[in-house]
Amino acid sequence: MLGRLLVRYLKTYKWLLVGVLVFQFASAMASLYLPRLNADIIDKGVTTGDTAYIWTHGMFMLAVALGQIIASVIATYFAARAAMSAGRDIRRDVFHKVGGFSEREVSRFGAGTLITRNTNDVQQVQMLAMMGATMLVTAPLLAIGGIVMALQQDVGLSWLIGVAVPVLLVVAGLIISRMVPLFRQYQHKLDAVNRIMREQLTGVRVVRAFVRERIEEERFRGANTDIMVVGRRVGSLFVLMFPLAMLVLNITVVGVIWFGGIQVDQDNVKVGTLFAFMQYVGQILMGVLMATFMTIMIPRAAVSADRIGEVLDSEDQLTRPTNPVQTFPTPGSVVVDDVTFTYPGAEAPVLQGLSFRADPGETVAIVGSTGAGKTTLVSLIPRLFDVTSGSVQVAGVDVRDADLDLLWKGIGYVPQRSFLFTGTVASNLRFGREDATDEELWRALEIAQGKDFVSELDGGLEARIAQGGTNVSGGQRQRLAIARAIVHQPDILVFDDSFSALDVATDARLRQALWRELPHVTKIVVAQRVSTITDADRIVVLEDGRMVGLGTHEELLAGNETYREIVESQLGVDA
Repeated sequence: MLGRLLVRYLKTYKWLLVGVLVFQFASAMASLYLPRLNADIIDKGVTTGDTAYIWTHGMFMLAVALGQIIASVIATYFAARAAMSAGRDIRRDVFHKVGGFSEREVSRFGAGTLITRNTNDVQQVQMLAMMGATMLVTAPLLAIGGIVMALQQDVGLSWLIGVAVPVLLVVAGLIISRMVPLFRQYQHKLDAVNRIMREQLTGVRVVRAFVRERIEEERFRGANTDIMVVGRRVGSLFVLMFPLAMLVLNITVVGVIWFGGIQVDQDNVKVGTLFAFMQYVGQILMGVLMATFMTIMIPRAAVSADRIGEVLDSEDQLTRPTNPVQTFPTPGSVVVDDVTFTYPGAEAPVLQGLSFRADPGETVAIVGSTGAGKTTLVSLIPRLFDVTSGSVQVAGVDVRDADLDLLWKGIGYVPQRSFLFTGTVASNLRFGREDATDEELWRALEIAQGKDFVSELDGGLEARIAQGGTNVSGGQRQRLAIARAIVHQPDILVFDDSFSALDVATDARLRQALWRELPHVTKIVVAQRVSTITDADRIVVLEDGRMVGLGTHEELLAGNETYREIVESQLGVDA
């Protein structure tokens, strides 16, 4: 998966990678040439006392060194641009993929791990891309080229290289083999930390209300300790890796000096040649060490790439139709025809054999006990889920055949848990329609009974809204969410228990304004409070996922036992 991911996203920046290869090749060749120049200066200049030779070749050596630095800097710049751009593209595609997920896919992965995959995992892949691009040419050239150049200097000492390189490779292999499972554990532990942190931030009020701070701190401490233990084990292997590599390098250098010194004393090897050989040994082992470092990064990046690939390759259950219907013959109509729905892995269906309709401009209410399937039912209308059997038709078209963008454009959905985005009141309302004017925003707020409190906010429409709308009350958040749906100007408004945080008076005024100002808009209303839906054109009564009643308030009150029990429990026996 790692190779496929890198090829897929780096091929767009192939010219940058070509530049990296060219300049890294130039840098590596300059590095290999420098020890030879150094040997010539020592043997032909220093030992003979030829100052002119030292100056001329010294200046040339300085120019080569400067060129090597410039080539390395340019190569690193190109590699950074290619890797960071590829990382940006991966994050974009993951975000786009997750944005198209249904509730089912989000629940399967979990919000915490999806965030980790689009941040930390992408970072691991792009860092490998950057380091790989810079070391791809340098490491093999330094290792192989260093061996060739060292043999040219002195074949007799080459046996030291033949011993040092395999020893270094064995040490690296043993350490890397223990790192691979630790990297996978680390990513899972990181998911757990992000999940717990997100839960505590989102549910901070619940935590405090039930005095669970100490218990939640212990839960986070446990997850934090787990990732610390794994990270410490990884760090211990890293710490072990480099001292062992330096030990091999230093022993090899000592061996070169020891045996090379004997050769110099016997006048078989010149001093400059010995120095050059030592530098080449250092370059060879550095090349091997760089390759080893890459192999250390590869397992962790491979784990991250697999996790990213799981998201990118996951099949969205809400597949878009091949030839989507873009013409809707009866805007505002909703037909639920013999619908059954079962959640994946569930033993029994949540909804069974439901059938009803809502004609344009009508108000259809849905009531029932907790767990009756009300939210699931209204989630089928904007196709947040697909039915298991039967069909849901919106504007005369089966939602599975409709163009999703046009389908969603015709539906204004207000969920149970009203959510606001970081920004202003205006930016949140314009989430429904970007080109809405201030007058349209104020009108929507007036219908939603939010004009008064928004007017009192510092800045009015430009008043700041914190993430999730935490700086406004629950009732204000609901009214802003309703106003946002109104700004959307849909043919169908779906309210999933969206009046629960409103007092009875505000609820009544809001419903009257909706009915009066938007008579042409179809309204699907899920409500726990019977007073909210007594004037609905039709009321659907659910019990255990089945429809046990359909009619007006008066009809159901007279002939439906389940509805009568709901009404009596809220409004009294004589309601």
